[in-house]
Amino acid sequence: MKARWKGKGSEAKAIADPMSKIVSQLQSSLIHSNTHGLLSSCSVLVEVDAQLADLLNRACFGRPRITAEKDNEWFQLDMEEAFYLCFSLKCLKVVGEDGCIKSNEELWEYMKSKKAVFPVFYMAYSHLRHKNWVVRPGLQYGVDFVAYRHHPALVHSEYAVLVLSEGDNDLNGRLRVWSDIHGTVRLCGSVAKTLLIVNVNNNSHGAISPSCLEHYTVEEQTITRWNPEQCREDQAVVRI
Repeated sequence: MKARWKGKGSEAKAIADPMSKIVSQLQSSLIHSNTHGLLSSCSVLVEVDAQLADLLNRACFGRPRITAEKDNEWFQLDMEEAFYLCFSLKCLKVVGEDGCIKSNEELWEYMKSKKAVFPVFYMAYSHLRHKNWVVRPGLQYGVDFVAYRHHPALVHSEYAVLVLSEGDNDLNGRLRVWSDIHGTVRLCGSVAKTLLIVNVNNNSHGAISPSCLEHYTVEEQTITRWNPEQCREDQAVVRI
């Protein structure tokens, strides 16, 4: 499935301003400003000025929260987004309810306690982000994430992503039966997306600390409906 750009000139805008460049600018600005986030249940809240708010919007991290403050804005980051900025990009620090900065290990344990599948979901999220895909929640489509080629204002999401953990049926039991596969593929087709399965294998290293991630492996697989009209051979009728 090809990218579905929104309006004339959208593809040219994306090429001229690649997502890798925007994320790099965000990383530098967060480091320079020594930005701190605040743990809030299953998310992280970040207070930023107008420049950082613009970069967060352009890089597609978090969502703005409406407040009465005029000078700064608040953004709400999902756990995968916040940990990616902390652990992978090393540009954000997170403060707990006790007012102390959380180490990566402490943050890892906290997020696992809130979301049992966090290690495999984070691995899938970071895998796609490292490939410069924009990754957003996919709940409205019945999947784990949706992946965009660039900013959602410029292009429609291309992939509906399901995250599976190999050999860990208790945590994620999706697509174990044919009816589940059939229903998911039909749903993806109805919203013009390709189903992308991201299989995460921890290779028996568990999830004791984020350092275990370097031993994880990721495999991608796309699943689409078979269309007999596209695959059928044109055969001439032989009359005797």
